[in-house]
Amino acid sequence: MIKIAVLPGDGIGREVIPPAVEALKTAGRRFKLTFELKEALVGGAAIDATGTPLPPETLALAQASDAVLLGAVGGPKWEGFDYAVRPERALLGLREALGLYANLRPAKLAPMLADASPLRREVVQGTDIMVVRELTGGIYFGKPKGIEKTADGQERGVNTEVYTTKEIERIARVAFDIARGRRKLVTSVDKANVLESSELWRRVVIGVQKKDYPDVTLRHIYVDNCAMQLVKAPTQFDVLLTTNMFGDILSDEAAQVVGSIGLLPSASVGAVNASGMKGMYEPIHGSAPDIAGQDKANPLATILSAAMLLRYTARHEPAAAAIEQA
Repeated sequence: MIKIAVLPGDGIGREVIPPAVEALKTAGRRFKLTFELKEALVGGAAIDATGTPLPPETLALAQASDAVLLGAVGGPKWEGFDYAVRPERALLGLREALGLYANLRPAKLAPMLADASPLRREVVQGTDIMVVRELTGGIYFGKPKGIEKTADGQERGVNTEVYTTKEIERIARVAFDIARGRRKLVTSVDKANVLESSELWRRVVIGVQKKDYPDVTLRHIYVDNCAMQLVKAPTQFDVLLTTNMFGDILSDEAAQVVGSIGLLPSASVGAVNASGMKGMYEPIHGSAPDIAGQDKANPLATILSAAMLLRYTARHEPAAAAIEQA
């Protein structure tokens, strides 16, 4: 029994979730998997109903589940709200409460969609990248942070890039483990020539590889060069291991390289439990309020997110592969 919290959210989230649920049920019938699916409010829909983007009952359901299948959150209706209670805060709350420290974002070119890429077919053909992004540390969470007044009446904005050995080690292990099931190549992205946090990142990643993953090739690349190489020769990459901010940027670039951010899935995973990795699975696109309710939304990214749920939480590769092949 795999317990799944289904959180449609806002906009097209409510439209793309049902096809993904149907894909899960179909795979379940074929491979004799049993799911317990329970739906709850999140994001703007939860704000309208309860005044908060992540109601206690939704969080409790997520914590009691093996996985979360999420649609999308946000929209113009809630943009004027205080930052602390905007729909997007629900995502951060879920990641923190569930201990989801690794974001997995595959960028794989579907051959029939090669012409959707802004790159020439001969450059992009064969691209198959897995971006492994650290999700709970780095500059988005480091302290001190904030905006303060200075003595001369100016304002000063501060964000701090912070990583510990433990945080680096655990995300590195995720990348190396995934690489073992692929081409056994990890490219670690940093800015070690100017950032002390990156110097530590590189040193710790090297240590993990030497100790426990000698069968996986490890390469290093500065983030600016990585951004260039992704559009110059994307097929050179297998697994990209990145910090929180670098991964936020590079994963969107990788998505566009293979055609569209609207067609790709993602997984945010953490500790391993009885069945597999606890995780939250969602398309990387937004709530698309401009097309919501018009039956125009493509559910492919959400269906592929359901396949990732089967791979990483249910630990059932045949069922995941069957959805992807279909």
